[in-house]
Amino acid sequence: MAFVITSPCIPEKAADCVDVCPVDCIVEGDDQYFIDPDLCISCGACEAACPVGAVFEEYDVPLGESHYIEKAIRFFQNA
Repeated sequence: MAFVITSPCIPEKAADCVDVCPVDCIVEGDDQYFIDPDLCISCGACEAACPVGAVFEEYDVPLGESHYIEKAIRFFQNA
């Protein structure tokens, strides 16, 4: 998984990341957006565009937000 969207997305859900993604790998879930790791090319456009700083490279996800990695994995397993 290249990039992960974390908790600041939930109240905001601005979709700026969706608009800039060159490979359309960002999918809307019930409460937040998710980045499909199989389609993501790790360009970083989503991270730069996020107005609330919710997007991180997987290895940079803050400790208190690490459960969002598992949440994203579950989202795509159930898709």
